[in-house]
Amino acid sequence: MNLNFNTKIADSYSSASQIVRVITENWVKENSYCPCCGDIPLKEFENNRPVADFYCNRCSEEFELKSKNGKLSTTITDGAYSTMIERISSNQNPNFFFLTYNKNWSVNDFLIIPKQFFTPEIIIKRKPLKDTARRAGWIGCNIDISKIADAGKVYLVKDAKEIDRKVVETSFKKTLFLREKSSEAKGWILDLMNCVDLIKKENFTLDEVYRFEEKLKNKYPNNNFIKDKIRQQLQILRDKGIIEFVGRGNYRKVK
Repeated sequence: MNLNFNTKIADSYSSASQIVRVITENWVKENSYCPCCGDIPLKEFENNRPVADFYCNRCSEEFELKSKNGKLSTTITDGAYSTMIERISSNQNPNFFFLTYNKNWSVNDFLIIPKQFFTPEIIIKRKPLKDTARRAGWIGCNIDISKIADAGKVYLVKDAKEIDRKVVETSFKKTLFLREKSSEAKGWILDLMNCVDLIKKENFTLDEVYRFEEKLKNKYPNNNFIKDKIRQQLQILRDKGIIEFVGRGNYRKVK
């Protein structure tokens, strides 16, 4: 994977945003692959398609690209809030590629957030544009990736170093089961993933997860058996290979 951009392909453009779009999309087309099945190259959709930028010809996964100069931040600027909420609630939502690059036009980080990790609570509504704006009243959104579990951030390149493709494919496929879950069931699993992430060590105990009982009770006030639900979700995470059960209330995160 060549981490340097081909800047010459944008020589005919004068707009900074167009230059970035052309260069980054070309890099993905020339260097990336499908994180789900490994097929290469990814295919480009026609320009200005409202849903996605790329697709895999083998497994039909779709991808939208977001690029940024500098380090990866906790929030990513996106388009219209209402459109985004509608998309993540349908089958038309693509996976998201996030690409960061430096002033020398080379890749810092390139990761994918699978579409099953997109929920309304990570989409932050921005203030409406002022009455004096050309699109007065328009409401955009930001994607708060700090609320996404670590398992939902699959790096292809991290800190300018390419990640082994087998590791990428394994990580991507590990959470595909979430697509088959109802919104409520998926919500519980994602919440437990985040709770486990907040325990900043590889090995942890059931009692440490129980400390999130009040937080989960506030989110699910009609559930009077939070601890039972926690154990149930931990079993699902264990069965899917996201954590390991060590024994006697002890668990280990799977890297």
